[in-house]
Amino acid sequence: MAKINVIGLGYIGLPTALMFASHGVEVVGTDYNKELVDTLKGGKTTFDEDGLDELFADALAKGIEFSTDYISTDMYIVAVPTPYDKKSKKIDPCYVIAAVKKVMEVCPKGATVVLESTVSPGTMDRFVRPIIEENGFTIGEDINLVHAPERIIPGNMVYELKHNSRTIGADDKAIGEKVKELYHSFCEGDIVVTDIRTAEMTKVVENTFRDINIAFANELAKICRSDNMDVYEIIRIANKHPRVNILNPGPGVGGHCISVDPWFLVGDYPGLANIILAARKINDSMPEFVLKRISNIMKENKITDPARVGIYGMTYKENVDDIRESPTMQMLECMEKHLAHGVKVYDPYVTKDIAENQYHDFDAFLNDIDILVIMVGHDEIKNADEKIKDKLVLDTRNVCKLEGIYRL
Repeated sequence: MAKINVIGLGYIGLPTALMFASHGVEVVGTDYNKELVDTLKGGKTTFDEDGLDELFADALAKGIEFSTDYISTDMYIVAVPTPYDKKSKKIDPCYVIAAVKKVMEVCPKGATVVLESTVSPGTMDRFVRPIIEENGFTIGEDINLVHAPERIIPGNMVYELKHNSRTIGADDKAIGEKVKELYHSFCEGDIVVTDIRTAEMTKVVENTFRDINIAFANELAKICRSDNMDVYEIIRIANKHPRVNILNPGPGVGGHCISVDPWFLVGDYPGLANIILAARKINDSMPEFVLKRISNIMKENKITDPARVGIYGMTYKENVDDIRESPTMQMLECMEKHLAHGVKVYDPYVTKDIAENQYHDFDAFLNDIDILVIMVGHDEIKNADEKIKDKLVLDTRNVCKLEGIYRL
């Protein structure tokens, strides 16, 4: 095999490229963003992630290259974003289409194109195959097509790349086995070879299942709040049953997987994905539910100035710098419905100014607020009981050990 060309060097593509390179595979990482490529060429990673810098150093030592150009080689791994259209709820395959078109300009006959991006079932048939055929290639003879959806989560990417199981979807099982062998260069988990449409559906189903489980917990939180019951105590007791495993409620669902992938099924199967749609609506409603809780706490404590409210956490999960689809960012967008401008925000992992009244010093942030709303359970806030004990605390993540605080 010649070099692998990994297309897209974001949260998925970069760790994947580095993992291949660090395990002896020749890799060229390609991204249209010249600033990003120049940063990588300069020896720096582009986001924070446990173990990523060490993996990057190892990959550099093994000879990984970075470029804005696509190269002619035998294997392409496409790991570009797959957003969804918020009106139609269908996948927006524009980045996948653009990447595959570019690959077709340089790839030789016999090359294998592997799509790692998460897509809705049928995306390969509707969008990818036509591009290949329009460029004069016969799929299965001139070009091999494979879908190998990623299964990693920010905050634990390096470990999960090595240890999580994977799915390889291919038209030809022999090609699937070759790609499986390639991923086994670093992946210690089980790798299942199946057909492409099953691989597409399996990945979306995994994230949809989790979204529905979270939605049940969030709806339960609303029910318990309406009748002054402790949802956390109820879940704790219910989970003692050997066949019950209810997740904790929270302020919403973020990230580029659980908050996005279920919409693919809603968009493609209208009228059939009814539970999925209901779960999405419940989870999307949680930021506004938190806003109402804040408003009620302000009234209860006779606080009229929203500038005395502080939102802790802007990322979509703890101990990462990823803000994609984060409940806090969703909440800030609709805040004018319940609160005037002036609410303060702080996150130890978000170093750039991306919101009004954003702080970068925890102590200064605490000094200027009376109500602290914990939206993300970073380790910092889990260990800050002494600092926040004199504040009115709304803990949406159930991470604070103080007594007498507000919860969902």
